[in-house]
Amino acid sequence: MGDAHPGEGQVLSAGNFSSWLSQIQLALGGERGSDVPCGSCAACCTASQFIHVGPDETDARAHIPSELLFPAPGLPNGHALLGYDEHGRCPMLVDDQCSIYEHRPRTCRTYDCRVFPAAGLEVDDDKPPIAGRARRWRFGHPEDVDRVEHEAVRAAAAYLKDHAYALEREVPANPTQLAVLAIEVHDVFLSAGTTRPTTAWSSARNPRRSGSP
Repeated sequence: MGDAHPGEGQVLSAGNFSSWLSQIQLALGGERGSDVPCGSCAACCTASQFIHVGPDETDARAHIPSELLFPAPGLPNGHALLGYDEHGRCPMLVDDQCSIYEHRPRTCRTYDCRVFPAAGLEVDDDKPPIAGRARRWRFGHPEDVDRVEHEAVRAAAAYLKDHAYALEREVPANPTQLAVLAIEVHDVFLSAGTTRPTTAWSSARNPRRSGSP
């Protein structure tokens, strides 16, 4: 009988939650890349993911063969996707290492599989390499703020998932985008440990979406 949780193994330190949260917010805002302690893991490069490449990413485009890029459905002209091979691997992955690491797309620079345990969400079943890695992360909570902020992100994710039908805004079904959205709006769940947002938040415009796959 196969392992129900492929890729599971030794627990991995995800860092102190508040420090990580500050870093991922900067990454999602385009101010820096994610600093993920990947080690030898290449799960996100082997999980049959389409990688968005924006029209302004001239450096990445110069290092990706044009025949590997195709127009991104639903996005304006100039936005492209980088696909994967028959084994679900990114075509830029050579000998289990990114062959264009210093020139990789913004999506790759900001991707962080720790968003799943941060938001208390499971990865899609069709991405077992990432699911196995995500289950191994454990955040530290040395200060009260670490625990409070982590609870707020999880409360935001749970509320968005359970009340998507009632909110006057689009709530993504994709767990990566849902986790990112929970991080972006978690602050409204901070006061007094509330588990539901204000009416004003529920009817507000959609927040900016990140380029996460």
